[in-house]
Amino acid sequence: MRQNVYMTIPEFQARTTERFPDRVAVRNTKEKPQEPREVTYSELESMTSKLATGLAKLGIRKNDKVGIMSRPRIRFAAAFLAITRLGAWVIPLDPTLTASEVKDIVDRSGAKAVFAPSELLERLPQDGIELINFDDGDEGTPFSSLLLDGDPPQVKIEETDIAVLAYTSGTTGGAKGVLLSHGNIAADIEGCIKVMPITEQDAFLSIAPWHHILGLTVTLLVPMYTGALAMYTDDYRSIASLMKKNEVTIFTGVPKLYHAMYEKLIAQVRSSLLGRMMLPIAPRLVGRKIKDSLTDGRLRFFISGSAPLDPKVALGFRRLGIGLLEGYGLTETSPVVCFCDPFSRKAGSVGAPIPGAEAKLIDVREDGVGELLIRGPIVMQGYYENHGATQEVIDDEGWFHTGDLAVIDSDGEIYLKGRAKHVIVLESGKNVYPEEVEWELSRIPYIEEVLVRGGKLNGQEVVQAVIYPNEEALEKDGHADAPLQAIWDAIKIRQGRLAPHKRIRRKEDVILVDEPFPKTSTMDIKRHLYKGGNHVSDA
Repeated sequence: MRQNVYMTIPEFQARTTERFPDRVAVRNTKEKPQEPREVTYSELESMTSKLATGLAKLGIRKNDKVGIMSRPRIRFAAAFLAITRLGAWVIPLDPTLTASEVKDIVDRSGAKAVFAPSELLERLPQDGIELINFDDGDEGTPFSSLLLDGDPPQVKIEETDIAVLAYTSGTTGGAKGVLLSHGNIAADIEGCIKVMPITEQDAFLSIAPWHHILGLTVTLLVPMYTGALAMYTDDYRSIASLMKKNEVTIFTGVPKLYHAMYEKLIAQVRSSLLGRMMLPIAPRLVGRKIKDSLTDGRLRFFISGSAPLDPKVALGFRRLGIGLLEGYGLTETSPVVCFCDPFSRKAGSVGAPIPGAEAKLIDVREDGVGELLIRGPIVMQGYYENHGATQEVIDDEGWFHTGDLAVIDSDGEIYLKGRAKHVIVLESGKNVYPEEVEWELSRIPYIEEVLVRGGKLNGQEVVQAVIYPNEEALEKDGHADAPLQAIWDAIKIRQGRLAPHKRIRRKEDVILVDEPFPKTSTMDIKRHLYKGGNHVSDA
């Protein structure tokens, strides 16, 4: 009799294969060496079984660590499933990591093998580790050589066994290894599906890569759990054609993409007299035509993650009858904590916790903002070989301290305000959450990237903005010779939407930099590098 509350990854793969053997599981949107364009669930199961047999012969055993450093592809999915079938741990590695960063993770984790395509093998350690070449090239062990007939070892796997060791780096460096069990991941998947009805008829297209837990859970494992189709692209220009060609029902992207997409769609609508007339009086009719043009009407909703979404964009899509689901989560929570209804009218809400998860606030201030705590089966098992760091974030009652500031309304829905350690406390005692100011300023066309921080004026804390300009937009409007003044003029207009205490008071508190901000592997700005120092500007 089954003892586990949640299925393990091999268990739900077996169930889906039995239910939908002939449905397409994964489809490549670009040609990959030695790979078919797509595989059914039965074909993926066969590849997984053969690869697990080969890995076992290579010496991979339960609790060994195996890395995957690649963009999403069919062989990535098979490698992930084969590793977890043996009870080994998957280490997802960002393909953009430097050789020293990869070596650090490999050394600290004790990984025995890493899968990667030919072009990335030179960035991996060359000694003491098995390199498996996804492309079957001359370097490393060819992937296809590990596809062996025969039954793989029968490994007993419990829901508490580790499935993924995900390294997450903060903005001050020092990557920590997050231990996610089979049960953590399954609990997150099941919680999502209970409030987001997904069926085997759905086709997912995502720009979220699988080395990030958002992409891995939401865009590979959720479809696999339900028998749906998973696809990935990093070609932004081809998104519209891929959506139509593949009859996509659910698309996962990032806020910057949705901001640009919304502005482009609305501009197209307003370019005609009929569009300008219909938009205010029949927005859903306009939206239906947009959905027809994108996916012949098959699109169900968009999913937005990884960063805050402009509430006006979210509400704008929903007013058109185009669902947009915004969520929140962390690597430590497998990752989804919550997501809103795709047609929510609550601006800024990321929804209530998924079933099985709880949320509460501590240290609540006068404005209702407090630190967000999460508890439930989605919370990680801890940080790998770092008991002290685990104790710092998971208390004796099992609450995970996220370090994020939020408000929770009477319906239990969460509104994020930013990171606790980033708050700017003014002389008046008022708090400024930099992320709120950044959301507004990032809508200015002349600003490519922005970081808001606290500065000093006569010994008092003030709001400052460090900005990487959009030189193309500035040049187009004739401001190439005086970018700071043009940006400052635009800020004065845009920040009228902010409460007075959140505004930048002086042009001298706008600092221009001449290069994009350094970022972590999860694309968070390394804020600690901008606490002070000299910056390029035309002041």
